[in-house]
Amino acid sequence: MATETHAMFAASSGPSAPPASMFDSMPGYEGTIAGGGGFLPPPVPAYPVPQPTPGPEQPHWNIPSITEEIARSAFNQFASSKCCYSSGPAKDGVITNMEAFNTYRYRLETFTESRSTEWTQEPYRSQPVDAGTQPPPGPWDIPAKTPSFFVDSTQIIRVPYTSSVKPCHECLGMARRPCTSCSGAGSKVCWVCNGSGFRFNDRCSHCHGRGRDNCIHCHGQGTTECHTCSGRGQLLVYINLTVKWTNNCDDYVVEQSSGLQVTKLSKVSGKELYRDSQYMVYPVIGFPNPEVMQAAQRLVNDHQVKFCQTSRILQQRQTIELIPITRITYTWKGSSHIYYVYGNEYEVNADDYPATCCCTVM
Repeated sequence: MATETHAMFAASSGPSAPPASMFDSMPGYEGTIAGGGGFLPPPVPAYPVPQPTPGPEQPHWNIPSITEEIARSAFNQFASSKCCYSSGPAKDGVITNMEAFNTYRYRLETFTESRSTEWTQEPYRSQPVDAGTQPPPGPWDIPAKTPSFFVDSTQIIRVPYTSSVKPCHECLGMARRPCTSCSGAGSKVCWVCNGSGFRFNDRCSHCHGRGRDNCIHCHGQGTTECHTCSGRGQLLVYINLTVKWTNNCDDYVVEQSSGLQVTKLSKVSGKELYRDSQYMVYPVIGFPNPEVMQAAQRLVNDHQVKFCQTSRILQQRQTIELIPITRITYTWKGSSHIYYVYGNEYEVNADDYPATCCCTVM
């Protein structure tokens, strides 16, 4: 009994993470550790990689515009949505000029699949054990159900033929651990008599003169059930494969001289002028704006270099949107002011709105 108690205390002060020696060496998974070992590079394809093909040239690029009626309606809705804005400038302001600063947004999406492995464990409850019956399949040979393209998803798969039973590293297979509340003693100093056994020269009625109380956490046993193995003393250890599908997206917005901050455009949509989706896209050609073609060339190259190292590219998609931006100049009470209407949603930006007030909550 003394030997078991000593071993149990040694286990309680040991590392909480399972030791590396606990896991068997599995062919194809030698670098796998508890907690994960990083993403695994995909194997070189056994078949030729399809070459990207140029997307179709677009002979006509439609430039939309907004009417004065739309500009005024958007301004009125903007003012009414602000509790501290007077409706006067929006209703009574006189539009003197409308100028279009339409710009382009190029977007490249690369949908990738990455795989990582880690040793994991759970209490052994007579689950099937298959390690050693045959070599496990390689991490990229295990089938996984691919979700819809360009939608993030994760799937965790137990790798076949890696499950084995090991003694619990936390309790050394004893199923119990020293109670942390009483340090394994099974009792604590009586809080009424402070361990003396007496109170006001009489025997303490709370501890009956013992000077100690049984620990309520372990019921006086000095040990509690091991949480790691759920009191079973054994663990089922196996390798988990995590398959992660990620839509990696980068945008490029052509600079425009309207005065509207480019960051404002991230929350609006535009008119889609071009869409190309295939296994690997070819940089856009034949577009009238050279900045868009340069951005496409750069981002396509960057994505192919970046994501081929740690993941498998499943599909790419590139789009070009025309984002309408209109700068409206108007006068109100003899002063000239500016506001912007932008995006398909007719969002409004009016930093110098001339009739605001400070709201005070009483």
